[in-house]
Amino acid sequence: MSDLARDPPRAVRREREDTPAPVGRECVPSCEGGARVPPRRHSALRMRTFETIERLFVMCGGRRFYRARHLAPGRFLVREELVRVAGLAPDLAGFTIAQLSDLHAGPFLGGGDLAEVVARVNAAAPDVVAITGDLITRKWEEALLVLPDLARLESRFGTFAVFGNHDYKDRREGRIAAAYAEHGIRFLRNACQRIDVGRGTIALVGVEDLEEGKIVDVDGARRDVRPGDVEVVLCHNPMGARVFARAGCAVILAGHTHGGQVDLPWFRTLGPQHPGLRIDLGATSLIVSRGLGVVGVPLRYRAPTDVVIVKLEPA
Repeated sequence: MSDLARDPPRAVRREREDTPAPVGRECVPSCEGGARVPPRRHSALRMRTFETIERLFVMCGGRRFYRARHLAPGRFLVREELVRVAGLAPDLAGFTIAQLSDLHAGPFLGGGDLAEVVARVNAAAPDVVAITGDLITRKWEEALLVLPDLARLESRFGTFAVFGNHDYKDRREGRIAAAYAEHGIRFLRNACQRIDVGRGTIALVGVEDLEEGKIVDVDGARRDVRPGDVEVVLCHNPMGARVFARAGCAVILAGHTHGGQVDLPWFRTLGPQHPGLRIDLGATSLIVSRGLGVVGVPLRYRAPTDVVIVKLEPA
């Protein structure tokens, strides 16, 4: 499942030995009220505390440490996920999607830090690159820090993205989308991009974030999906899995949880619930990336950074 170039950290060895098999539907969090998830709001005291801790880490070289520990050659995972699809058109056999998630540009990740990630993705020669949200930490301008790196991503049909909850800070997500569009990266905002490959078609469906998006229109996002299309959903928050899982939807790509980031009992309560790396829901597979960035502290424990390579094959 994992491919690490060299010197795997302890977290990687644990994944190879202890990763559970895909689990059942009951392990997917419930998404009350359709596709919406109640926004999480934190107290002013908690926010000031985390901002103070963040500044201290920045002063101590947190970004430099994080890049060396989690983004340098051999320090992040390239997870390979095989998704078998019943009735897959022969022309779609081997169709590959590279997923990047939760970059969180800002205090601990900036320009040039994703150079090795981009190189590994390009070496995989994917058909599509998918970015599943949380480009920024606090300010929309942070998305511009990593744009030169992301603009160098190479794939057969291009790079597509959706927003995560952080990306709506000050409601400037439209500026992010416009800046990225100038470099050929398209945000799917309750929209579908159909990709014809010979006699087969991939329907790439993207939705606004379930917590912070003003409008989450699942039906609208799926309006252009046609019978026989192989549907691939980009949804930042994995809690939307039950809403999207259906016949014809091969895979849902999500992020948001950072895999726990610091996978210890008390720290797990500070962030969103992590449902697991992969959950099979009938004909649909939910795949959750642990992401590439961090929030609060430049630390990860038992939650290594990853790039996910999804390959479609006939069932």
